[in-house]
Amino acid sequence: MTISLDGNLVKQIDDAFKFAETLKDDEGMYKAPRASFETFFTKALAAVIRATGESSVYAEEARYTLNLRNAERRTDLTRIAETLIGIMDTIKTAIAEGFLDSVSDVIHGTVFADFLEMAQHLLDNGYKDAAAVIAGSSFESHLRYLCSKHGVDPDTPDGKPKKADRINADLTKAGAYDKSQQKHVTAWLGTRNDAAHGDYGKYTDVIVGNMISGIRHFIATS
Repeated sequence: MTISLDGNLVKQIDDAFKFAETLKDDEGMYKAPRASFETFFTKALAAVIRATGESSVYAEEARYTLNLRNAERRTDLTRIAETLIGIMDTIKTAIAEGFLDSVSDVIHGTVFADFLEMAQHLLDNGYKDAAAVIAGSSFESHLRYLCSKHGVDPDTPDGKPKKADRINADLTKAGAYDKSQQKHVTAWLGTRNDAAHGDYGKYTDVIVGNMISGIRHFIATS
């Protein structure tokens, strides 16, 4: 049984909250060694970035706050810790309200758009085989991302990653997309496999171009 994407994000934030409590004395005052504060800062920043992305306003605010810390003044460490806790609390609330779903999707879509642009550039310059591999591999990663959105376990019961065809079938069964889209996914994965195994004569530039366009539309609508 897998933990949902949101569940993982909240757990990491909660783990940072729990560590922050260890920085306090019995009266609730921050009295921990500087090294412990630095450990918390690392945990907090990692949780913020994982939940909202490297370039989010939350991550930028967290980095700005950390850059303010002054070498030996405990009051600065306390203020920074409290500010980071406030940032994470805001993120946790946003997750609970469903506001971060669109943010996560935008971040994900931007990353995969970059890979598809790279694939298109390679194709345009005569490298259809490399283009097929990059587009297909990034698309398989997108399918695993969809698993987290639709409650599909991307691994087998013994903990090994499922093959892409199995994930395709499981996502269709879960209602992530319909059977007509499943056929397109099967075709794209087949072209990727042909390219990865050196069967370059089984597909053409046109097929790879259609594959890239199709994957781009699929990601935008799923």
